[in-house]
Amino acid sequence: MRSNLPHPPPLPGRPRRPVVSRFTPPQLIAVVYLVGIALGTALLHLPGVTTPGAALTSIDRLFTATSAICITGLVVADTGETFTRAGQLVIMGLAQVGGLGILTFGTLFAFLTGRRVNFTERQHLVQQINALDVGGVVPLIRIIFLYTVVGEVAGALLLALRFVPQFGWGEGLYHAVFHAISAYNNAGFVVVPGGMGQYAQDPLVSLTISALILLGGLGFLVQLNVLTHLLNPRRNRLLVYSKLTLLTTGLLVVLGTVLLLVLEWANTRTLGPLAPGGKLLAALFQSVTPRSGGLATVDIAGMTSASLFLLIALMFVGANSGSTGGGIKTSTLAILVGSAWNMVRGRGELIAFGRRVESENLVRAGTVTTLYALLVSAAFFAMLATNPRLGFTELLFETVSAAATVGLSLNTTPRINDAGLLILTALMYLGRIGPLTFATSFSLRGGQGRGVKYPPERDILVG
Repeated sequence: MRSNLPHPPPLPGRPRRPVVSRFTPPQLIAVVYLVGIALGTALLHLPGVTTPGAALTSIDRLFTATSAICITGLVVADTGETFTRAGQLVIMGLAQVGGLGILTFGTLFAFLTGRRVNFTERQHLVQQINALDVGGVVPLIRIIFLYTVVGEVAGALLLALRFVPQFGWGEGLYHAVFHAISAYNNAGFVVVPGGMGQYAQDPLVSLTISALILLGGLGFLVQLNVLTHLLNPRRNRLLVYSKLTLLTTGLLVVLGTVLLLVLEWANTRTLGPLAPGGKLLAALFQSVTPRSGGLATVDIAGMTSASLFLLIALMFVGANSGSTGGGIKTSTLAILVGSAWNMVRGRGELIAFGRRVESENLVRAGTVTTLYALLVSAAFFAMLATNPRLGFTELLFETVSAAATVGLSLNTTPRINDAGLLILTALMYLGRIGPLTFATSFSLRGGQGRGVKYPPERDILVG
């Protein structure tokens, strides 16, 4: 018989466990970003966020909110022309929150209210930013916030040197701040009238935005490790992870720049009309932006097929772990390539900068790459089935751009139907939180089958 008596209060000294602590770190990340997308979509439905005559459907607003908070930059219409200043500020705010991480902002608000951050919440933060030390994650969040503000302010001041003379003080400062936040968080949104193409040969704008994209794509831990190492090399060594990501990032940027120069030098739709110095600057910018930046100073749709394949490959790799970028990550590529090279040479262990790479990292790298490949393949097939009028290359480029949260497009996004937009929306969400994080969010606490040892099977042929 059901009792009508009220439930007894919890015993003193045994408080109820907060709802947040009932989630595993992957589950919390997945849920929080879903909530962020829902709130962003609601904000973009408010009156006054779009210009008169802008015909945006609910799916368009959902797509835009997801693109902003997942720091992608794919758009169904020109951001500067379709959204009012209020709408642009909503998009900028979503990009800032998505770049730093919703959980990071939650911790910052906890600091302001004086609430302590418990160990479970520290685990959630470690999962989100790939921190190496749970004990030091809370001071790390403070540094991340300050470091991000300093980087964005510095970028905005540099961009203001160009935008203020061009647009005046009010508009110039607004455009400088907006694009500094967009570039540093690898968001890819543009509101400057005329687009970024007008700055293809402008060293100040191109190099500033390129630097902001690279800084955001390096990841907070790498930036802080490099900074502390430069300030005190004897006490703070440069981590192997930092060396690996810096080396891989540098090689990809240089390789991309050289190949784009060769492939696009005489292309009248891209680098052809530019001066030699402008060609180098534009090639460098287009080599940096597929790392998850999403901004472009030339017409990507006018590139040769070989260049588009190169951009697709760079987008698939993406930025670094714990950064504002997507993709399988540069460290994953480095581990896979190093492991393959070791196997070819007959070596058993992967050694990087005098340190042995654990086998668990090799398994994780292979898992991440496999999941990304399967995700992109399945989504690409669905895009082909739902948008048969669009070309193979266009849809492949769009699919990889969404999955890697890059935001580059061959001017295809506005021509995609609602079914395709929903597919890309799901891709941007999965690309932001990571397919591995999403997959492990369904696993039970503690897992099943732990501690059970099965006999090995060596008679399996591979390769």
